[in-house]
Amino acid sequence: MTCTDCKHGIPVPGKTTVSYDKDDTTIVIREVPALICPVCQAYYLDLDTADRVTRMVSEAVQNGAVVEVIKMRAA
Repeated sequence: MTCTDCKHGIPVPGKTTVSYDKDDTTIVIREVPALICPVCQAYYLDLDTADRVTRMVSEAVQNGAVVEVIKMRAA
């Protein structure tokens, strides 16, 4: 797969940081498994990982987080 952002790199497995920022809430999730483009650093999450990130963000927002940094643990 060629990177859809830069059209040059071929994404490789790695870990990245995903952030969510809306209204008064900022959630940062570190060490998220992803395919990462070595040229532009764009990242691609598989569906399971994207679902986990979404659930983590939803839980943090429901708990009233304003700023939260979470380290993703292995499934």
